[in-house]
Amino acid sequence: QVQLVESGGGLVQAGGSLRLSCAASGRTFSSYAMGWFRQAPGKEREFVAAISWSGGSTYYADSVKGRFTISRDNAKNTVYLQMNSLKPEDTAVHYCAASLRTLSDSLDEYDYWGQGTQVTVSS
Repeated sequence: QVQLVESGGGLVQAGGSLRLSCAASGRTFSSYAMGWFRQAPGKEREFVAAISWSGGSTYYADSVKGRFTISRDNAKNTVYLQMNSLKPEDTAVHYCAASLRTLSDSLDEYDYWGQGTQVTVSS
């Protein structure tokens, strides 16, 4: 069992940066691939980025590639999402998720989800 708690969301102007954190409970954090997803009002939840259990592999949605960076610190049971050059279309609730399988862009592959943190980008 893994519990996930996101933090770091907020209101930022376009072009600004935010760093999201996701703290995980449990001693098996390093066994999980981790992902970030987001959901804007009236839209389906979509993939943002994922990282393998070791941190050696990462995968990004085309919409955030080159602007966002996912990383993890297994000693701190935490995964991060550094978001730079933010755009109004990045406005959404951002969720972290944990998967016992390989990193994936599919919601169905993730076993545990956090409660989400709101990111709002003003133009």
